[in-house]
Amino acid sequence: MMILTAIADYIIDQIERIGRSGIFLVNGLWKIVAPPYRINPIIKQLHFIGARSLLVILVSGVFVGMVVALQFYDTLLRFGSVALLGSAVGLSLIRELGPVLTALIIIGRAGSAICAEISIMRNEQQIDALECMAIDPYKHLIAPRLLAALISMPILTAIFILVGIFGGYFVGVILFGVSPGSYLGGMYDSVLWRDIFMGSMKSFFFGLIMIWVATSKGYHLHLEKGGAHGSEGVSKVTTDAVVLSSITVLFADYIISAIIL
Repeated sequence: MMILTAIADYIIDQIERIGRSGIFLVNGLWKIVAPPYRINPIIKQLHFIGARSLLVILVSGVFVGMVVALQFYDTLLRFGSVALLGSAVGLSLIRELGPVLTALIIIGRAGSAICAEISIMRNEQQIDALECMAIDPYKHLIAPRLLAALISMPILTAIFILVGIFGGYFVGVILFGVSPGSYLGGMYDSVLWRDIFMGSMKSFFFGLIMIWVATSKGYHLHLEKGGAHGSEGVSKVTTDAVVLSSITVLFADYIISAIIL
């Protein structure tokens, strides 16, 4: 009986979490379009999520493209299909690796920091103070981060894919002597607008998932079971946010691919 009670309590708790997170997302998205409009908080978050992530995206994209080209070159060489190297690199980066790896990098760099920042504000009752001063925390804290992530993630993904393609070009053309025409021409012939659309949709939804989970976890710190408070509570919800958002991104990657393909 105790086991059944524990299972029921767990199920109820998870349903409450899902409902609370859903309401949180709806409120955050609504506050993006609801007046008044303030541009400075959005620019600040664009700088934090987008501009400050640019260097790690550039470095990661180049090396991922180089590794992908190296692996595909070795495989295609066995079948005498080296001319397809550009197609393989382009499609893998545009449809899968670019959006997914960009999302995971931004989760680790920006998502964890955002969750920690919001949870510290909740822990120190700064959010309660905003409400006491009739300042909407959704409008002041959540909406700018949501909008900045929705803008930044597709741009960062496009940069990742672009530098990844040139990293693959360096390995395939410069190092292994693949014809530049076959590398770029094969990519041009094989990459369709549907592939670009898939990558764009993934980056958009991955940005939404990342910022949704990070801000929701931090905002609802005080509702965590066990009374998570202090530095221990902040570290716990931040870790949970990174793990949950990463898993959700991978799950959403499959769902979007299955719908579009």
